[in-house]
Amino acid sequence: MSYNSKNHAEQGGEKTVIGGELEILSGGKIKVNAGATVEGLQRSAYVLPAATAEALGGVKKAAAQADSIAEDAAGLVTDFNALLAKLRTAGILSAE
Repeated sequence: MSYNSKNHAEQGGEKTVIGGELEILSGGKIKVNAGATVEGLQRSAYVLPAATAEALGGVKKAAAQADSIAEDAAGLVTDFNALLAKLRTAGILSAE
């Protein structure tokens, strides 16, 4: 009697062929050690969405803000407000 199997070992167990579905259950994992390669995956398969006020997403960057050299409270307020404006422009801080 003979049969075909979608999932089987080849080359004395050195290669396992999965022709069906491979399911990793909760708590399971796939480990790829340093120096190993993974072939056939497209790097653009997943695009991290932009972060919004309603949903987590990619990291946003704000324009650089120089260190404050303010010598009084008014100068510190000016520097702080400049930082807040840059965070709002980058979408990191709500405008509200």
